[in-house]
Amino acid sequence: MAAAKSKAIELQVGDQLVRVSNPDKPYFPARGITKGQVVEYYRTVAPVLLSVLRDRPVVLKRYVDGVEGEAFYQKRVPKGAPSFVETVQVRFPSGRPADEICPTSEAVIVWAANLGTFDFHPWPVRRSDVDHPDELRIDLDPQPGTDFGDAARVAGVLREVLADAGLTGYPKTSGGRGIHVAVRIRAEWDFIDVRHAVIALAREVEKRAPTLATSAWWKEERGERVFIDFNQAARDRTIASAWSVRGTPRATVSTPVTWDELSTVDPDDFDVLTVPQFLEERGDLHASLDSEAFGIETLLEWYAADPRGEMPYPPDYPKMPGEPMRVQPSRARKQE
Repeated sequence: MAAAKSKAIELQVGDQLVRVSNPDKPYFPARGITKGQVVEYYRTVAPVLLSVLRDRPVVLKRYVDGVEGEAFYQKRVPKGAPSFVETVQVRFPSGRPADEICPTSEAVIVWAANLGTFDFHPWPVRRSDVDHPDELRIDLDPQPGTDFGDAARVAGVLREVLADAGLTGYPKTSGGRGIHVAVRIRAEWDFIDVRHAVIALAREVEKRAPTLATSAWWKEERGERVFIDFNQAARDRTIASAWSVRGTPRATVSTPVTWDELSTVDPDDFDVLTVPQFLEERGDLHASLDSEAFGIETLLEWYAADPRGEMPYPPDYPKMPGEPMRVQPSRARKQE
């Protein structure tokens, strides 16, 4: 028999009242964390999270039955959204349009949390120009046999490569074993150019640390190395934002840290219960991300000079210009 629902409450968020249904519903049973606690977490971090999400198309990763239920990505604005939820139209790689939420107030964040949103996945664009990213994102994804410590070592190399390209990056834990790095760029290049810039970064990091890092798209070629996922820079690909709750049993949070801290922090220490105090004590470690927008000319020069050229796109993409065959190497050899 299903547990009885707890009484709904209303929270004042700015000048909006946001209704929270069934606040006692278990969301992270292993930690005893309820829906109400997740919503309150988001109300606490809403000011800094809004600086990450403001005026961006945002995909919601929703866990309406908590972390042990099935999650889904809400790409289009949900039906019945209140009037204070603004939207922006984007186009998927297929060319199909969609209206996605575009946060402009803290109330939108709390409203989304009430829908069971754990992760907020913003596009790297602003609604004033949805075809030209203003953020370069690098996803360091540990492969089987590697862990956060390995990702931190690769991040050290990445930091050097970024500096050599005249760029400043801001790292955060992914909320899992990985690391994300953001670079503010001028919105002068399209998604293809920005993806090429990340490919160039990945190849240079791999060149400098071949036993630690890989840019190989096919899993069979990655080995026990950290994959630099260049396709997270493709159109309609997003990563969980800073301050997002992740769908882990511990209710971990993707949290900004300094470069020097990457080698010492434990990503499991950042969760729904601990991050509010971390934020109060340390402030927003990505506060200066918007202080300077960089160019990616050097990275595009590196890409153009590399004879390997284009890399495979995700399988749901239409065939892209210059793209190699989407056949994993072992299968291609068998067909020869």
